[in-house]
Amino acid sequence: MTTWNLQGTKQHILICNGSSCMRKGGEEVTQAIRDEITQLGLDDVVHTTRTRCNGRCKDACVTIVYPEGTWYKALTEEMGREIVRSHIGQGNILEDSVIYTYEQEGFVAPETSDSIEGISKKVKEEV
Repeated sequence: MTTWNLQGTKQHILICNGSSCMRKGGEEVTQAIRDEITQLGLDDVVHTTRTRCNGRCKDACVTIVYPEGTWYKALTEEMGREIVRSHIGQGNILEDSVIYTYEQEGFVAPETSDSIEGISKKVKEEV
């Protein structure tokens, strides 16, 4: 296993490689994102990580860009490349593919999102 020195890294892309995402092209999306990062010479400032399930299986294939905390849905290879070119390279979020953005109050779904709301996590009752 490689241990990367992440000093100088400015952005981190988490690419879901859970079973639903993999059935919908997760491997191809992963390779397209990594290839575009290399082609644009961004290897020193962008780190990628394959994750297991991120809990948004109906939105597969899911990718999350940090530090912004932007969650993207239904990615294809071309959309993965566009995230690198537009979001990472130019700071332009691909609004039509966003599930959540991160704001001070937490993750927020854009009003224009057509993604399902999903199941709420249970809130523990205070004793």
